[in-house]
Amino acid sequence: MLTSLSKLAYKSTLLISEQVDFLLHLLHREKALHIQATALRCLYLTFVKGMGQSLISATLFRALFNIVEEAELPSTMQCEALKLLHKILLGRPPNLSCADMPEFAELLRIVDNASRSPIISKSIVAILVLVEIVIKFQRRVEMGSGGVCTLPMPSEVVSLIMDRITLLVKPILCSCQFNHVKVFEQVQSLLSLLLLLVGEHPDLGVLVLNKVHYLIEDLVDTCTTMAGRQADSAVDNPVEIRGERDQTINSKLIFILNRFVVSCLEILNKAGTLTNQVFDKVKLLVQSVHHCSFFDCYTHIIYSLLLDTRTVWICMINRNDEARGDDGNFHTCLQDFIDKHELLTLEFAKKMLIHRDTWPAYRAGMYAACQGAWVTASFLFGQLIMKVQSDIFSCWLKSVSHLAHSQRIIQLLFLTKHDSSSVDWLETKELPITFSEDNLCEIEKDVAGIIDEPNHSQALVVAYQSLISAERTLETAFTSTNVFFFQRWFLALRAKLLGAVMEIFRVLSTIQSEQKTNNDALVRKCTIVDSIKFLQQITQISFQLKRLSQEFDLIATSFIGIDSKSSNIIKAVALNCSLLAVSTGFAFYIPSLPAYQNLTCGLGSSQKCSHAMLIQNLVGRLWNLDHEVTSNLGMLAEVIGLSKNCFHLQSKNQILDSSCEVKNIVDVCNYAVSGIVCWQNEAKMVQDDKIRSEVITNGSQLLLNIILKLMNIPFRVPKFFFKVRPCVGSELFISSADVRNVDGISVSTGFPLSLNLCLQLKNVPPDLPVRLTKFYCILHCSQKLVLDGQSNEKTPWSPQPWEDSDVVEINEMLFQYVTECTKRTNYRKCFRDGDINNDGAVTVFVHFELSARGQGFSNCLLDVSHFPVGSYRIKWHCCCIDSQGSYWSLLPLNAEPVFTVLS
Repeated sequence: MLTSLSKLAYKSTLLISEQVDFLLHLLHREKALHIQATALRCLYLTFVKGMGQSLISATLFRALFNIVEEAELPSTMQCEALKLLHKILLGRPPNLSCADMPEFAELLRIVDNASRSPIISKSIVAILVLVEIVIKFQRRVEMGSGGVCTLPMPSEVVSLIMDRITLLVKPILCSCQFNHVKVFEQVQSLLSLLLLLVGEHPDLGVLVLNKVHYLIEDLVDTCTTMAGRQADSAVDNPVEIRGERDQTINSKLIFILNRFVVSCLEILNKAGTLTNQVFDKVKLLVQSVHHCSFFDCYTHIIYSLLLDTRTVWICMINRNDEARGDDGNFHTCLQDFIDKHELLTLEFAKKMLIHRDTWPAYRAGMYAACQGAWVTASFLFGQLIMKVQSDIFSCWLKSVSHLAHSQRIIQLLFLTKHDSSSVDWLETKELPITFSEDNLCEIEKDVAGIIDEPNHSQALVVAYQSLISAERTLETAFTSTNVFFFQRWFLALRAKLLGAVMEIFRVLSTIQSEQKTNNDALVRKCTIVDSIKFLQQITQISFQLKRLSQEFDLIATSFIGIDSKSSNIIKAVALNCSLLAVSTGFAFYIPSLPAYQNLTCGLGSSQKCSHAMLIQNLVGRLWNLDHEVTSNLGMLAEVIGLSKNCFHLQSKNQILDSSCEVKNIVDVCNYAVSGIVCWQNEAKMVQDDKIRSEVITNGSQLLLNIILKLMNIPFRVPKFFFKVRPCVGSELFISSADVRNVDGISVSTGFPLSLNLCLQLKNVPPDLPVRLTKFYCILHCSQKLVLDGQSNEKTPWSPQPWEDSDVVEINEMLFQYVTECTKRTNYRKCFRDGDINNDGAVTVFVHFELSARGQGFSNCLLDVSHFPVGSYRIKWHCCCIDSQGSYWSLLPLNAEPVFTVLS
């Protein structure tokens, strides 16, 4: 009854105040415990629904304080009271002063006492409240009603949390605690609080990693002691069984700590606080794990990869090089240490294979690929191919091995003699590799000569072919299923990106060869036609790269349930493509150049607009990441007359977190954009007869530097790549509304086409993390005739998204339409909106309401009255909006229909 009354009161602002007063009255000690517990839960729900912040009073605080301190009350009620205090703090604005809350001194005292409670559940919730206090309130000492009010230091809270974690894991280490699952959950909750503190106070990173190191040392010492006891009692079977159990438990614990360290490093990287001290702490804890033979090889590998992963430490390397301005000694020493751990990782991988630990070896290969350790991943996947018997697993391993081989080649291109020890290791093991140390291209060589280096060009060709082979292996082995949809699409786009880079190198190499040959002034004037051809090629590549960035955007939104880290990696690659598009498009953009004026006329009036689109595409991705580079892009936009008012336009699907890849790419963005702006300012002062030579020389050099910097950023494959499952998609069944058309879809010339539509969701898992609420579809038909052999409606023809030339544009139209619909109050009015483009193409948008079985019906009118006689294909694409307002593309899983216009 009390719960029902509270729910009714939530619906009225007039009743809620009286209801809260009534609930507080029920919290008095003379009331029965079950009544107090129910009243407390109702109060908690009030704040969960966001209706209680205006009703906070001294009476409420006093009631909650009494419950927390009353030892005779059940611990569940005390935890409920602490959770309610936490909700109250969450609703308060940041940077509060202690004086803003008269009850603060008492609150701090009670929470501090509760955090040290022997009751674990109460202690953890109290620590949660304490962390929120440290984050929310300003660090200051003030006089309150209870005397001096001093906030605890963040470092003190860190020590408190680590002490509690130690108390939790000690019983497990001593093998007298058997409910380890619950303990692991509590440890993870406390570690998540540490991450919150590090996020607010990045300077705590060294302290936190030092504490984790001590915890690992305790774990290693205990494991070593127990291993000795087990050896002394080897004849005792129960002890042996318990020893195996203890090894499993300790491995799980050490794995939890590894994930925490990875997350902590990511936070420090975002904050720009990866320092030598941080690296030293990580090095110590990795060495502690390696000194313990009690852990399996998989554990050793994942800890070794903390140092082997260049993706993380390249930020620190670059930052230290810039800050020191030295000769790169720090860079060299750090790189040498990383390479030693790469060899150690390979040795552990070899041991796993020798011991036939194939499943742990595969997991280690996945982890290495997700961390960008491609030498290790290539070695493991390549060796595992020979150890599987299933044709399906063999094809899958061949595909991922091709991918790892491709990325390993690119990674080896940037190894110099002092850091190519992994190549020597592979050679001594007589394992197949593509290049030896003598063939590797060194970055220290003259940058302008790199594109003429035969091994460099050959390496990129081999890497490109490996990517193509990876996709084709999956295509030929699994033609009738879409379980590898994501993998094939991602591999195809990755190959497109590498192919575009190869094409840029080819064009630059041709231009450099021209420059060396055409030294005579008269000959240079005669090569103006060649310059136009060159600019056309380089401009076309830039537009292709811009479109490729949109294709990566599309794949990131086409797989519902993809984890945020995988999505961010894909978006980082899209940012990479967008930056390359701008760099390629503007590296030679000099409007005063006669060759460029001829080029503009040759390409049509859309040229200026297209370059504006290149800038807008990049700005949309950098808007919330780096204001300096967006400001420089503003200066670049002024060159082509683009208004800065367009810079605020940003798709939610393009918003990036500041991950390792993103920070590295943003650094290159700053270099690229500032370099282009500076170079163009200098080019304006160059005499006309020297402009062409300056453009070719400076533009080629700048573009080449940008590409090499981007290629030097380690690439990580998304974790989602290894989640093989059918993709959530849609099937659209289209039939003519004219019941007389029994043999297909047709319409007489001069009339619109009325269609009945049925949308069916496919492959929706029961554990989908979001709820899909709204569904839209676009139907698009151009006046491109279908060939006679494909005119039969029953002919299955559904191009893959990476092969469809229109999928990006159609999805973009649908996205813009849905965005406009969400802005309209009467959005149902737009469900039947249609449009006829200048080229005569017809577009119609449709809304669906789906049943519990994922099926919905609708209809539309396709205005093809101006279409001449013939057969035409209807392209379609569906999308949905989830309960959190995110846009998801639903991939088409059945054929595109064909209709006929009859005379």
